[in-house]
Amino acid sequence: MSRTVQLTVPMPTKLAKLRFPKALDARLQFLLDEQGRKGRLSAGEKKEAEGLVQMAATLSILKLGAQLKR
Repeated sequence: MSRTVQLTVPMPTKLAKLRFPKALDARLQFLLDEQGRKGRLSAGEKKEAEGLVQMAATLSILKLGAQLKR
């Protein structure tokens, strides 16, 4: 039997001001451009790009939660 559990996590409003660091954004853009040029990335580059995308998505979710709280 499955159950749904809903959690409410307090979101500090300061999270709304967080930004993805420029250096990480530039690195992700480089990796995406590299994939476009070569058609693929090395295994290490792919892992790095996936991690950066995951980090950016998590940051976006945190920011959205903080903005909704306002």
